[in-house]
Amino acid sequence: MSIFTEEQAKAILDKVIKLSVADECTATLTGSIEGNIRFALNNVSTSGIVSDAQLIVQTAFGKKEGIATINEFDDAALERVVRRAEDLARLAPENPEYMPIIDKQTYRPSPTFIQSTADITPEQRAQVAAASIGPCKDSKLIAAGFLQDDQSFFAFANSKGNFGYQKATNVDFTCTVRTEDGRGSGWVARNVADISQFKADESIQVAIQKARDSAEAKALEPGKYTVILEPAAAAGLISFMMFFFDARQADEGRSFLSKKGGGTKMGEQVYDPRVNITADPWNADAPVMPWDGEGLPREKHDIIRDGKVQYLQYSRYWAKEKGKRAMGQPGNILMAGGSKSTAELVKGTQKGILVTRTWYIRMVDPQTVLLTGLTRDGTFYIENGEIKHPVKNFRFNESPVIMLNNIEELGKPVRLSGDESPFVMMIPPMKLRDFTFSSLSDAV
Repeated sequence: MSIFTEEQAKAILDKVIKLSVADECTATLTGSIEGNIRFALNNVSTSGIVSDAQLIVQTAFGKKEGIATINEFDDAALERVVRRAEDLARLAPENPEYMPIIDKQTYRPSPTFIQSTADITPEQRAQVAAASIGPCKDSKLIAAGFLQDDQSFFAFANSKGNFGYQKATNVDFTCTVRTEDGRGSGWVARNVADISQFKADESIQVAIQKARDSAEAKALEPGKYTVILEPAAAAGLISFMMFFFDARQADEGRSFLSKKGGGTKMGEQVYDPRVNITADPWNADAPVMPWDGEGLPREKHDIIRDGKVQYLQYSRYWAKEKGKRAMGQPGNILMAGGSKSTAELVKGTQKGILVTRTWYIRMVDPQTVLLTGLTRDGTFYIENGEIKHPVKNFRFNESPVIMLNNIEELGKPVRLSGDESPFVMMIPPMKLRDFTFSSLSDAV
């Protein structure tokens, strides 16, 4: 069994805490059931269910910490993992930045669990694959995709009486569609908590259309262009930027939010006034757990309001050093926008480039958050409000900070889960001026 009820989880965690003779003890119990189906070359290649549960025990003697993990839960196993964590703590050097475990907290549950998603069957997964593969075969196109659904729980307790328990569900779908000659490529991704909100037959049409339309790509000279970034294309850059909203990095001069001569840009105008980003664990469209990795309660708060920085993340240690209040690290990134779809933004564009997807994003300069990466799976030239023809992919060199100062228009936000991001995001399509493409790419 890998999904424990609250009562079952608490019984195990209470045993662990009682067994420990350390000065402090924290136990975390997690479990999940992950179903998946993968297809390539218009055929299902793998499918299955992965079920797992694990217990992490962290103990401390003074400032010396030890951590041990186990996936057995009988009494003997529980004692074994506690003793192992304590042995490691005794051997460990002191951590100069050690913080005592948190006191008992109050958590307001968030709507992260949907029963229909937890009840997904293998037949439903097969139907998603069939709804994706069938139209591609009919159009003489080649599909490769992956559907993963999961239900999970997260529970923790410590020797100061703190306890938390909550379940969650999630569905991720991606599909790449290629022309038979490999010259055209389209892509679509969807992330939902409720499987009933996902329509594979509708989603696949997006990738099919882009695959067809991208086959005869023409080269454009690199340079600065007006671009329309679809939400998935924008999300990769924005999520990268959010890692730099760390108070310690800013205080120590290692961030774009550091001021020359000392101090931070807290409260200053860093972005276009239309940029508004918040965190809210109870958001109906993108709920997340009501606590962060340290067990601190998350809160609804502004990160950027009217282009001004409103929030920096203080770890418990750095908050103590600076006399600040530590707050739970955000689990979602919610960017406000307008009401227009990507297609409507295209209609209002005289000349520009539509970008479906950005990928292989890497840091160039942390002081300016200058990033580099590639477009792929459908890049198109826009003229007089219409997509005129596909263009060869580009390498870009751009900072999301500069990007969010070059806004022309924002569309309607959609839910996303980034490939390399810990955040659930609501990101709008965005029309931007002077986006920098540095070179061409032969990839499709």
